[in-house]
Amino acid sequence: MTSFITAVQNKESNFNLTNSRLRLVSGTTNPKLAEEIASYLGIKNVPLISKRFADGELYVQIQQSIRGCDVFLIQPTCAPVNDSLMELMIMVDACKRASARQITAVIPYFGYARADRKTSGRESITAKLTANLLEKSGVDRVLAMDLHSAQIQGYFDIPCDHIYGSPVLIDYLESLNLEEIVVVSPDVGGVARARAFAKLMKDAPLAIIDKRRSAHNIAESLTVIGEVKGKTAILIDDMIDTGGTICSGAHLLKKEGANRIFACASHAVFSPPSYERLSIKDLFEQVIVTNSIPVIKDDFPQLKVLSVANMLGEAIWRIHEESSVSSMFR
Repeated sequence: MTSFITAVQNKESNFNLTNSRLRLVSGTTNPKLAEEIASYLGIKNVPLISKRFADGELYVQIQQSIRGCDVFLIQPTCAPVNDSLMELMIMVDACKRASARQITAVIPYFGYARADRKTSGRESITAKLTANLLEKSGVDRVLAMDLHSAQIQGYFDIPCDHIYGSPVLIDYLESLNLEEIVVVSPDVGGVARARAFAKLMKDAPLAIIDKRRSAHNIAESLTVIGEVKGKTAILIDDMIDTGGTICSGAHLLKKEGANRIFACASHAVFSPPSYERLSIKDLFEQVIVTNSIPVIKDDFPQLKVLSVANMLGEAIWRIHEESSVSSMFR
């Protein structure tokens, strides 16, 4: 598997974008990540004006010609979710009216993904609604990372490339030389994700936390299925929101005799009171996340933020060159 944690810039001999028609445009949600992606590709982001009118309406203007170009819009739809999503659609419309050849929405974190099916009557499927909105705005294809559920790819009637943050997390974990590893899924719904992660961790054993959720953002862990006593437990999930699920799982693992506990997630949503929960002394040895979402407050010592810029940059280059994206993960 390709390593994305060590490379600074792509050094391949055929990797020359100086005169190419590849253009990167960053929204205001995560400009630092966009800068790192541009650095990996060896180009500069297209300048953009994004401002608000007095009543809160967004205004976007592209400050450079993109006629006939392949434009990649980098914008995670994280908090403030509605503003981020609306800004992305306005950016798409601006690029479409500027005669871009192809517009790709690069969405490191896809908001509204948790409502991906109907679990009770009279509720919306916002993941499908968001996909429809992006398509109608004029997006030609989507590049997303670690969707909440893989089925969301099918909500798009345009090409959707789905990549994973696990290579970056695994590269880092392997550098720690951990022993007696067990990969733990914090709930039954994450078993497929944890199993795939365990396979990449040299076929590490798998454990599952049986959990009951009484309401949204409120979780109660009941029991551990699998052996964790005396081992290094790696709790893996796609996101950490309020921290309730992963922290209750960690408390249970401590009770069951796990020696060390690491929490891993691609998306650091970190809604209150996540910081207070995650920074509890002697609960987690490290909380490892990626910068798919900008981490505003990083002042608790257990937190480790890894960059996915190299991986996203490689995927962007491969899409632009019309080569395989899935081979990045083989």
